[in-house]
Amino acid sequence: MDLKLAYYRDTATLMFIAAQFTITRLWNQPRCPSIDEWIKELWYLYIMEYYSAIKNNKIMAFADKWMELENIMLSEISQFQKTKGRMFSLISVW
Repeated sequence: MDLKLAYYRDTATLMFIAAQFTITRLWNQPRCPSIDEWIKELWYLYIMEYYSAIKNNKIMAFADKWMELENIMLSEISQFQKTKGRMFSLISVW
């Protein structure tokens, strides 16, 4: 009887370990970048383009992209402030 119990316990342990590896593999799936990561990536790309524009004396063609990035960042900041304000109003109701 003890041998049979040990067999089932070992089998269950192996199945548990296999399930954990499967779950871990699924958790590490690629995902969409957050807004923060996206803005940081755009920032890096724009900086590289900026230095390239300076090198080639084409700085005015580049100014529009910085203004676009600034608008995106301001939009995200205002959205965060709206969300924070709504959360405080919900907390104060309770």
